[in-house]
This record gives sequence, C-alpha cells and structure tokens, in this order.
Amino acid sequence: MKKVNQHLKIWHLLLLLLPLWSCETTDEEDSEGNWVRRSYFEGSNRSDASSFVIGTRKYVVGGYTGDDYVTDLWEYDSDNDYWIKRADFPGVARSNAVAFSVGSKAYYGTGYDGRNRLQDFWEYDPSTDSWTQVADFLGTARHSAIGFALTNYGYIGTGFDGSEQKDFYQYDPSTDTWSTIVSMGGAKRSGAFVFVINDVAYIGGGLNNGSYEFDLWALDGSSLAWTQKTDLDDDDDYTLARTSTAAFTIGSYGYLATGSNGSLIGNVWEYHPSTDEWEEKTAFEGTLRSGASSFSDGERAFVLLGKSSSVRFDDIWEFYPFETYDEED
Repeated sequence: MKKVNQHLKIWHLLLLLLPLWSCETTDEEDSEGNWVRRSYFEGSNRSDASSFVIGTRKYVVGGYTGDDYVTDLWEYDSDNDYWIKRADFPGVARSNAVAFSVGSKAYYGTGYDGRNRLQDFWEYDPSTDSWTQVADFLGTARHSAIGFALTNYGYIGTGFDGSEQKDFYQYDPSTDTWSTIVSMGGAKRSGAFVFVINDVAYIGGGLNNGSYEFDLWALDGSSLAWTQKTDLDDDDDYTLARTSTAAFTIGSYGYLATGSNGSLIGNVWEYHPSTDEWEEKTAFEGTLRSGASSFSDGERAFVLLGKSSSVRFDDIWEFYPFETYDEED
C-alpha cells in the first residue's frame, strides 16, 4: 500500500511540472522567419537550373530533369503568383551554369551538357524576349562556377574545369569584353555560394579535393579588393559550410538555405555584414534538397526546384525572414 501511495505522489508531481515543461518547449520552438509555398513551377521538375532577376522580374532557365538537360526559360510573376513561358534558350542545353543581370539585360553561360564543360555566353533581352550570343567566357570551360553583378559589370569565378578553380573574370556588357581580375584568396572550389549586399559580393562554401571549404571572402565592387571575413566554422553550432546551396539577399542581409554537407541541410542562416556575424533562422520547410535555385529582388526572395537523391522538385517557397514562426500554429 505504501508503494502505491509513493507512485501516486510521483505522478502528482509530474503533472504539476508538465505545464512548466510545455511552456519551456514552446518558447524554444518559436523562431524568426517563415516559409510560404507558392504556385508550383510549370516546367518539368529539375535541379541545378540558373536564375536571374531584372528589376522585379524573376526568371529560371535550364537545368537537369534526371533524364534530360533542358533549355526552357520561365518568368515568375511574384505579385500574382503565376508562371509565364518565355523564349527557349537557343544554345546547348545545360545545367550548373551561371546567370546574372546588368541593367535591363541578363547573361547566361558556362555549365555542363552531360558530356562537355562549356564556356559560351549569351545575352537575354526581356523587352524583345530574345537571346543573342556574345563573347565567350574568357576562362576555361567549366561548370559549378558562380556569377554575379557589381556596379554595371558581371563577374564569373571558381568552378570545375577538370579540377577546382578560384580565378575570376569581369565582363563589360557595354563593350562585350572580358578581363581577368585578381583571384580570390583561400582554396579553389566548385559549388560555392554568393550573395551581393551594397555592391559587395560575399563568397564562400563549396568543395575542394572532396573537402567542404569554411573560408568566407568579400569582393568590393568599387575597388575590386578582396577581404577575408570570419570563417564559417568559428562556432561549432554553425552548419554553414556547404555546397549546392541557395543564396540570396533581402534588404541588407544575406541568406543561405538548403544544400549539402555530407548530408542534406535544412537550416537557414542570415549574414549581418556590419558585424560579420550569422544568425540562425527558421529552417527550410520544404523537402530537404541540394541544387536548388533562388531569386531575390532585394525585398522578396524565393527558393525553388532542386533534388534529393534521384528525385527532382517543382515547388517554390517564399521566405519572410522577420516573421515569427511557431511550430504549434
């Protein structure tokens, strides 16, 4: 009888403590940032597509379906949440290419067609919905490079041409010419990430010799000077070093979402350039993936497509970094 009373007392104590534990767990589940799924992509499921933004017009082109390399170009109307088919890319179908916009036009090139690494380069004019081939990329033919724009010039660097690289090249659309700039510091790499904040490109991650790279570099668009920032592994809780990630900018912050670091990664990080620090946000709410695409007009950002093993995706998610997300809602 005494044992029964003791058991009852223990259960009574547990019931009294349960509300306290529940409250504590709920507080820990609250996190900043929210993901909202938008209208599904109308093209075929794919990974490793390229994306660009001209003004507020958002585009995705190319990629690999798991069976075919594709050439279709799609525009996403983010105000009305629907897709519009645009003129197919007339060059060789490819994945793992780079794309960026300068002024009112976009540029697309390099990549892999299933047999060959590529170095051709093309201009897209949305006013006429047409493509024009321009001067070939000055560097070696490659895939898994990064491309971005700073102060009216385009840039391509890093990537894989048979081995990883860290060279960089500047493209001048006004003269259709390429020139070499100083290579980034640190290791060579392919599959790196880049986001641009106030005409400074922040570059990191990627793979070199089978290892994930942890260094982070900033390229100033005015001086073309490189500055090394705090390594991505300064805090053991940071799972920042990754490859095939979606990187984008909202306001004055940079973001990483999805990707791989030995396994698929779902956590999301926000970079503060003023303090050179990262803050963890609400994890990506779609299926974990690598090879996703992203586009941002500086105010709104989206992550879409990608793959998990042999499965390709066609969903698109918008990220609201400052909304509070509660898993109980």
